[in-house]
Amino acid sequence: MGSSLKSAQFLIESRLRDAATGNSDACYDLGIVFSTGSNGVGIDLIEAHKWFNLAAVAGHHEAQYCRAEIADDMTARDIAEAQRQARALLNQSMHRAA
Repeated sequence: MGSSLKSAQFLIESRLRDAATGNSDACYDLGIVFSTGSNGVGIDLIEAHKWFNLAAVAGHHEAQYCRAEIADDMTARDIAEAQRQARALLNQSMHRAA
């Protein structure tokens, strides 16, 4: 059981590293993880929306659909928070690239 938890943590950390480089598939995968509560992570729709949003901005069409789907289960305040977090990550990425 400890081994599968370590594998799940490695997967999440790997996808976070890839997402930090702008990999839209990694952002999409993180959206899936947080929207379904898989890989030892609890369901967090704000976090899921953030990652789907980042993937969608990068042109990931499936992420656009998933973002819309989970938005139906979120409050306007939750969506605004997810968008704020996504913008903050985009701004960090732009400053690192400059």
